[in-house]
Amino acid sequence: MEFSTEKAIASFLMPVAVVIDHFLGEPRKFHPLVGFGRLANRMETITYGPPECSAKARQMRGIAAVTGLLLPAWLISLLLAGHGAIGAAIAGAGLYLALGARSLFEHAEAVRDALLNDDLANARRAVGRIVSRDVLTMDAGQIAAATVESVLENGCDAVFGALFWYAAGGLPGVVVYRLANTLDAMWGYRNERYRDFGWAAARLDDVLNYLPARLTAMSYALCGHLPTALRAWRHQGRYWKSPNAGPVMTAGAGALGIALGGPASYHGSLTHRPALGYGRPAETRDIGRAISLVRRSLTLWLWAAVIGGVALA
Repeated sequence: MEFSTEKAIASFLMPVAVVIDHFLGEPRKFHPLVGFGRLANRMETITYGPPECSAKARQMRGIAAVTGLLLPAWLISLLLAGHGAIGAAIAGAGLYLALGARSLFEHAEAVRDALLNDDLANARRAVGRIVSRDVLTMDAGQIAAATVESVLENGCDAVFGALFWYAAGGLPGVVVYRLANTLDAMWGYRNERYRDFGWAAARLDDVLNYLPARLTAMSYALCGHLPTALRAWRHQGRYWKSPNAGPVMTAGAGALGIALGGPASYHGSLTHRPALGYGRPAETRDIGRAISLVRRSLTLWLWAAVIGGVALA
């Protein structure tokens, strides 16, 4: 009974955290993830090792760095969550801090507004804040497509993944997920510096996102054009470079009835990426449509949480 009550409280706190994020957004100062990023940079300096390290040794150093950062965070969050009303309040606050829906939408809307004003310079600057590709030569269509892709992919990382792991593991679950996601964003590159050192962060993020990504993809499909979303997911998802972003982005593109993916420039090198979805190329108006798709999917998740909470209560 006690376990069911705690789960019911956790389910009811999910909509509360989402509403707080909707109205307040991320803290402008002293955000825990910013502080964690600085700590991760310090850990990288300590553990990365000399240039002559072998690939295996570098990989082991990366494993040690990830463990050294996440294990204490998991233990602290386990102690903070505790039991009762205070523990539930701390867990709810932790979920709010892990969510990034409003921030994601604001960044995407800044790109959309600049494009609507035919201000390519500001549009490129705005999209450069949410994607890692080269933006200086992008035209309006490429900027719009990159923004839609970012909204769809980060809908999983910054919203649905956090909700999933909060529901599954409470405060410790959402803390480990969000910090692992941050480490992947910092170290999960397949370049010379991070190919081995970032291996552990990238693989852990893949494991933690496996179920949330597929639930996100299904949510996009249910809240958009279902047949096209499922067809794109089935036929295109496995060809994307990320095993989790593939289902999310193909289902999202299919749900919107647009074509994404294709060539993109990263660090001065042209990368030939697989196609995503079917239909016309993305346009400026599709940025708002992508945001609406994530919001509808979020509503679906929250209804599921409330219904689950009522059943448990």
